[in-house]
Amino acid sequence: MQPRYVFFAFCLAAAPLFAQSQTLIDNDQVRVLVSTGQPHVKSAPHEHKLNRVMIYLRPGRQEVTPQNGKKVTSQFRINEVQWSPAGGIDQSEIVSDAPVTTVEVEIKKPGDPAKSASSPLDPVKVAPRNYHVEFENSQVRVVRVRMGPGQSVPVHQHMLNRVVVYLTDQNTRITSTDGAVENAQHKAGEASWGGPAKHQEQNVSDKPFEVVVVELKS
Repeated sequence: MQPRYVFFAFCLAAAPLFAQSQTLIDNDQVRVLVSTGQPHVKSAPHEHKLNRVMIYLRPGRQEVTPQNGKKVTSQFRINEVQWSPAGGIDQSEIVSDAPVTTVEVEIKKPGDPAKSASSPLDPVKVAPRNYHVEFENSQVRVVRVRMGPGQSVPVHQHMLNRVVVYLTDQNTRITSTDGAVENAQHKAGEASWGGPAKHQEQNVSDKPFEVVVVELKS
């Protein structure tokens, strides 16, 4: 599962006293940020005006206090994915004891009812053991992809533009339907932007491969 376009790397290291944030991708459909929140440091008041897909690269626990509202505590596992609706002004704090790194995919446009991630060669249908839908709504379909060492996935089709977040290292051979072969390599913690494609893939690594794909219906 590898787009052919540019990829963006980020570092998981963070400054010791505050949340560190970096923009990875910014175009007309999404803005993708990576941030590392330090434990027991409350953020400044802020507002999220866009719906987001949240990918937690480190486990932890967080308290969010809305303006004039009741504090809410949430807990997340490593590589967990959640949908976070737009909201008002709040403050957040990591209340677990280690930093938490999160990739945030901000969705800039409403969903287009004419656009669908599904097709006869939808990878979720072609390779259901490898492609699992985490959730789907009017703006996105979020898919988790896992491939074992040396495992192949038959020809499948990606219908939409997409953001890919790499949870493990990647060493994949991609063969397009015209016979062109590409070797794709990424490191865990990288993110990429890609468009529609039709190809087959093989994980040529001796280790499992895992990514989260955010398909955009805008």
